[in-house]
Amino acid sequence: MGEFTHFNEQGHAVMVDVSEKSDTVREATAIGRISMSQECFEKVKTGGMKKGDVLGTARIAGIMGAKRTSELIPLCHILNLSKVTIEFEYIEGACEIEARCTAKTVGKTGVEMEALTGVQVALLTIYDMCKAVDKGMCMKNIRLLEKTGGKSGVWKAGQEKDV
Repeated sequence: MGEFTHFNEQGHAVMVDVSEKSDTVREATAIGRISMSQECFEKVKTGGMKKGDVLGTARIAGIMGAKRTSELIPLCHILNLSKVTIEFEYIEGACEIEARCTAKTVGKTGVEMEALTGVQVALLTIYDMCKAVDKGMCMKNIRLLEKTGGKSGVWKAGQEKDV
C-alpha cells in the first residue's frame, strides 16, 4: 500500500515537491453517471431543454473544469494540459447519461484529478441545465478508470492488488 504524499513529518498538509521527477507523457480517464427521470432524459436526448444544448454545454464546462483543477483542489499542481476530451453516452434503460473525461499532459505529475474534475463539472452542468425538469437527479459512480505515465506506469480500475 502506498504512503500519503500530501503530509510532512509533522502531519501538516503540503504540496508534493515534483521538481526532481522526469517529464513523461501522462494520461488519465475518469467516468461518472447522472440518473434522471424519463421525461428529463428524453428532453436532453431530443434537444428539448429550454436552456439549450445540454451535452454541448456540459462538454465545454467539463473541459474548463479540468483546466482549472488546481484552483479548486488546494494541493494540486498547475498543469499545462495538452488534451482534454469529454464524451457522453446515453444509458437507455436506466435513464442515465455517462460522462467520460480524458486528460493528457507531458509533465512531472499525473492528471487523475483533472480527469475526475472534468467528469464532475460536466455532470454538474447537466444537473444545472436540467434541474427545472428534475431536481432529483443523482450523480454517481464517479471514478478513475485508467492512468498512464510516471514512475508508477499504467493503472486500470479492477486490476488493483488485494490489500
